[in-house]
Amino acid sequence: MEKLNIIPVLLGADLNCYNVARAFHEEYGVKSYAFGRYAIGASNYTRIVNFTIVERIDDPEVMVNTLTEFADKHEGASLIALGCTDEYASMLIHYGDRLRPRYIVPYIGPELFERLAYKASFYEDCDRHGILYPKTKIITPETKLEPALTESALGFSYPIIIKPSASAVYWRYPFEGMKKVYTAASAGEAGIIISRIFASGYPEKIILQDMIPGDDSKMRVLTAYSDRNGKVRMMCLGHVLLEEHTPKGLGNHCAIITEQNLPLMERFKAYLEETGFVGYSNFDIKYDERDKTYRAFEINLRLGRSNYYVTSAGFNVAKYIVEEYVLGKDPGETAYCDNEIFWHSVPKGVVYKYCRDPKCVAKAKALAKAGKAHASLWYRPDTCMNPKRTLYLIMHGRNHYGKFKKYYGKV
Repeated sequence: MEKLNIIPVLLGADLNCYNVARAFHEEYGVKSYAFGRYAIGASNYTRIVNFTIVERIDDPEVMVNTLTEFADKHEGASLIALGCTDEYASMLIHYGDRLRPRYIVPYIGPELFERLAYKASFYEDCDRHGILYPKTKIITPETKLEPALTESALGFSYPIIIKPSASAVYWRYPFEGMKKVYTAASAGEAGIIISRIFASGYPEKIILQDMIPGDDSKMRVLTAYSDRNGKVRMMCLGHVLLEEHTPKGLGNHCAIITEQNLPLMERFKAYLEETGFVGYSNFDIKYDERDKTYRAFEINLRLGRSNYYVTSAGFNVAKYIVEEYVLGKDPGETAYCDNEIFWHSVPKGVVYKYCRDPKCVAKAKALAKAGKAHASLWYRPDTCMNPKRTLYLIMHGRNHYGKFKKYYGKV
């Protein structure tokens, strides 16, 4: 096939960035260009990502100017702009029209973003579309906490989960002890956490939720691609074995086995199509053993950090964008992934030790033995004759043993 003149332009430098760049390189043999505020190990010493530090890239004007200047230097290429974090995806959603038609910017518009990016309004959407989610209480900066935090007022018992409704906004207000998600064992503890979040300057709502019992292996992750007409063309469901447990990484998936659950997938497909979603979406879901239901936590309006589980299962995440927007191909009927693979971003030994479901561990080991285990960062074209990259990956893997021992505890 004739080599395509495509250039992925990524905002970010983390594992998500590398996963997307790897998908483009695997399918089309192209290098990605990435811009971010600072370098991160995942995109260091790599042959497939050309990363540039732009200190104020999180400023919309700087972002638009940076990408416009890049386009000026690459006339004639098909440029594809993708955001690798909530913040960067939000910027492309809100300012994408200033980059089109020089860039392919495969995202929803700002109006739909306002409805879906905030967990509080996403749950209202779930009510309208029959999507289950954990029992929830919404707290605003004006809420009087003492009466609102009693179990009778909440409608569920302690311990509870506490998290910001607007993740992209939340990270703009750093404070000591900041976490992605919090657990509170009592009303007093919940009050302290909430007060600390609001004291940072965070202006949006806070979500309090019933804590669904069960370890990481009760989680599921669902990735979908919707074409420009809002039709879902691909869905890939993953059974999470293990998540990260560092304060700022809590909940990031680091080991997944793909599985198929058509009733669950079709329920979310109907939701996405009724909503008119465009581009990649990603749902965090947990299985509730108490009533045998699956409950959605949130929708991410972009590819999730663990998206290489989709590519490694045979559904290359770059290919769907290129075939629709560059080649003009009809993606065809919805493809539901049924290829079982084991994806991991931490060493297999960490997964085997800390995953608490013996059946999942046994399945992961069997898939690894069958040659169906895939690690995001260990990419031969990037490690062959590249000692700096290889050394980084070895140290990166070793560090995870220490992180899990510190934050997850011994098993």
